[in-house]
Amino acid sequence: QNEEKWDFVLVSDIHEMGSEKEIKRKKFLDELSKKGFTIKKIEDTKLFYGVRAPQQIFWKYQCLMMNPNSRQQNSSAYQDVPVTTRIRVVHFILQNTVTSDLEKLQDLMKKKVFEAAFPLHKKEEIREILKKKWARWRVLFKEQPIEEIRCYFGEKVALYFAWLGWYTYLLIFAALAGLATVAAGATVFSSSQVSKEICDANNTIMCPLCDQNCSFWLLSDTCTYAKVTHMIDNEATVVFAMFMAIWATVFLELWKRERANVVTSWDLYGWDEEEEELALQLINNSQHEPRLYQHSYLRSTIVLILALLMIMVLIGIAHALVIYRAVATAVFMQNDMNLLRKHADIIAVMTGAVLHYITIIIMTKVNWRVALFLCDLEKPRTFSQRENSFTVKIFLFQFFTNFSSLIYIAFFLGRINGHPGHYARIAGHWRLEECHPSGCITDLFIQMAVIMVLKQTISNIMEYLIPLISHQLRKKKKHPKKRRLMLGEEEEAEDPCKRQWLNNYELNEVNVFSLFNEYLEIVIQYSFTTIFVAAFPLAPLLALINNVIEIHMDAIKMMRLRRRMVPRKAKDIGIWLQVLEAIGILAVIGNGLVIAITSDFIPVQVYKYMYSPCTRENHTSMDCSTGYINNSLSVFHIQDFEPHTKVLPEFKGEQIKEYRDYRNADDYTYTIQFWHIFAARLAFLILFEHVALCVKLIAAWYIPDTPQKVKNKILTEKHINLRNEL
Repeated sequence: QNEEKWDFVLVSDIHEMGSEKEIKRKKFLDELSKKGFTIKKIEDTKLFYGVRAPQQIFWKYQCLMMNPNSRQQNSSAYQDVPVTTRIRVVHFILQNTVTSDLEKLQDLMKKKVFEAAFPLHKKEEIREILKKKWARWRVLFKEQPIEEIRCYFGEKVALYFAWLGWYTYLLIFAALAGLATVAAGATVFSSSQVSKEICDANNTIMCPLCDQNCSFWLLSDTCTYAKVTHMIDNEATVVFAMFMAIWATVFLELWKRERANVVTSWDLYGWDEEEEELALQLINNSQHEPRLYQHSYLRSTIVLILALLMIMVLIGIAHALVIYRAVATAVFMQNDMNLLRKHADIIAVMTGAVLHYITIIIMTKVNWRVALFLCDLEKPRTFSQRENSFTVKIFLFQFFTNFSSLIYIAFFLGRINGHPGHYARIAGHWRLEECHPSGCITDLFIQMAVIMVLKQTISNIMEYLIPLISHQLRKKKKHPKKRRLMLGEEEEAEDPCKRQWLNNYELNEVNVFSLFNEYLEIVIQYSFTTIFVAAFPLAPLLALINNVIEIHMDAIKMMRLRRRMVPRKAKDIGIWLQVLEAIGILAVIGNGLVIAITSDFIPVQVYKYMYSPCTRENHTSMDCSTGYINNSLSVFHIQDFEPHTKVLPEFKGEQIKEYRDYRNADDYTYTIQFWHIFAARLAFLILFEHVALCVKLIAAWYIPDTPQKVKNKILTEKHINLRNEL
């Protein structure tokens, strides 16, 4: 049936006869007619133009893209062209057809001559299979039909879902390791010696956390916080961080093998994207001359400077969040409500995390526009080059948007705030936050938990609801009302194409970045799952739950709520693989820094082996971390407070163990223990990163990128082709 075989539909408003828009539309359709396209017009509330390409276009495509030794076959061999190829070729010709006014379809759409251009979701067997086996919630834990996805949406979409499925499968092992780490921490929730000392410190009086109207407090008041901290921060965390560094490498290496298997089965191993684009250009215009490679150092310098300026803006926003936390802590501390005053630091951290999430939402849109503007400045030669350039820029901007605040909490919080009597202040007024006596890792845990939970609940709900509501609204708005029949009048037979075209038009539109958005979302999630995972061992579990839902939510959106994507060929996931490898290296550095700097692991080990009672005499029954908390607090004289600090009279003249630092009681200079810990942190960082990177390199070498059977298959094919040439 011919009505089933329209390749594309163009939609236009009904313009007045002789108007500029009507003339431009006619010129474009005339150009298509000259190329042999069949055009069918259906009028409703809009004008619909179905276009079908002539068969010789696809014959030319197959002839150009075939192996030289296969080109001797007659033209009858070229009749059966896959639907995905038809759509891709027709889309390219539509986008590159130029009118006599030197305007392309994209220019005409900007001028509202055409409203939309899309391929059709058709009632075909493969679509019903995908709806049944993939695009429904009942098959949540079933294997994806990758081959059917490829036949309907093309290789690029199929590779995305193959990669996402593979990533989700391997997350099971990371999630189990994360749960084991939390379970190991839970066993020491109440039995940790360090937590016990904090809970029993009923006589250890700490200095106020703000300058005005804040009282002194007992260290034992933070007993629960200390228990939670040591549930996250223990020896198991170090092992887990090392495991995740290896996991990230193994995941990528195994994916490369999986990709090689998939691509070979699709006969795409030798496919070249540039060659395909040149072939399509020649099919569209036999006189076409290729656009040559160019490079401008001036243009690259401008783009680099603007990108660095944007990154500085994003870091500035992170600084604004730091200021908010410092001010919020001071305000909550002075509040009349006891609950706010008692938990001021935790509330400041949590509200800061919510604010961070809001900035991520806003800055994502800004980053998008800036990255597109920088790509336009670069003037890439091809669409794939533009896509790669855009990917690198948007990932960099999104990375700093998501992680600047986390980097501050992990590596700077509590380390640049000074000490009593000499605090570092914002605008000379507000004190910077301090670390809890049991460490800063819980702040990082809270920040990551809030952002990941919000991103994976609110963002996913909106990602599903907005297309669903939008589709329902479009259906109501665009649905034509049936005309009432007069007495004795017969109902006019409706064109069978009309209902199909209208149903497709009512779906949400897709664009070239629809798949890109899905990649970016998962890659940012992968960054959260690996880079600071030592502080948040539950990240892989949250990612696993999210991805199981995400796969089927994406499937439902693509099959039921959106117009059909233009299928694109691909033999890998493109530049995203390099981005993932860069994240793997950052994960080693990030987790090494978290354990060396953020965690209390190193100070505790230094105390155990250099300063604890175990070093002085043999205490087989004693925990060697006994006395650690008392050792990690420094003495401060109240008379050394800054003049504007209000001090309660009953504590005047006393010495208060206050700040978590290693300073002398007389002149507040660093003790020798501080430098021992500093050296141990540095040594651990160098050792951890070198060991982890060596293990990564060994794993990369040990697991070949391409399986032996794939190599042997390619080798055999080459041998057969050469023998046939003889």
